[in-house]
Amino acid sequence: MDRRRFLLGAGVLTGAAGLTAAGITVFAPDSRPLALVYRGPASTEGCPEAVAALLGSQYRVAYTGPDEEYPLTADSLAKAALYAQPGGGGLDPAWRRMREHAGDLRDYVRGGGNYLGFCLGGYLAGRSPGFGFLPGDTDQYIGSQGAHLRSTRDTVLPVTWRGERRQMYFQDGPLFTLEPSAPATVLATYPTGAVAAAVTPYGKGKVGVVGPHPEADESWFHDARLNSAGALHPELGRDLVATTVAR
Repeated sequence: MDRRRFLLGAGVLTGAAGLTAAGITVFAPDSRPLALVYRGPASTEGCPEAVAALLGSQYRVAYTGPDEEYPLTADSLAKAALYAQPGGGGLDPAWRRMREHAGDLRDYVRGGGNYLGFCLGGYLAGRSPGFGFLPGDTDQYIGSQGAHLRSTRDTVLPVTWRGERRQMYFQDGPLFTLEPSAPATVLATYPTGAVAAAVTPYGKGKVGVVGPHPEADESWFHDARLNSAGALHPELGRDLVATTVAR
């Protein structure tokens, strides 16, 4: 994916502020569940931050990866209600970076954790190569049977999300080829009918994946010189999250 600019504050507020009778501001510990968002060489600048912003209204968000607050280890994952793998570059180089963490991530989800995969994170949920979370695999949407889109350039693509047509930011995202008998919840399909977003079980946990970018904000469209009218859909991202963590 192309580099994206995503402007955030210097820090993340992790406590709820209040005033005492003396007018002194105090902070209560943030009791919200922890969401870990990968940020490192297998992600593209701006993508982890966009996912963090999407999750921030309901979760206490922290980054995991090299030189981040939480190293990507089994101990860190054990503290998290969900783990999110954001967008990035090519699948093969990303897998070379992530392969060493595959065992810990599989154990985490199999034991009851939640995995969210956005674009590249969706590709990595497959098995050729990838974590093998899906009852099936992934493939490029561009160039797939019946798809008119042939370019890897950033664009706006129509999808059908829970029966409603939506325009979404898209850049070479995956489609998901799920086994017909798989107990999957298909949230969205591409114009060809191929699966664009789905939630599937994996052991005691769940996996939510999406090919387009519901986390994309206005700056993404601006940088790609695309019209954002009708194509900003954080609510679809929240639907993906809610469906994934539901039990």
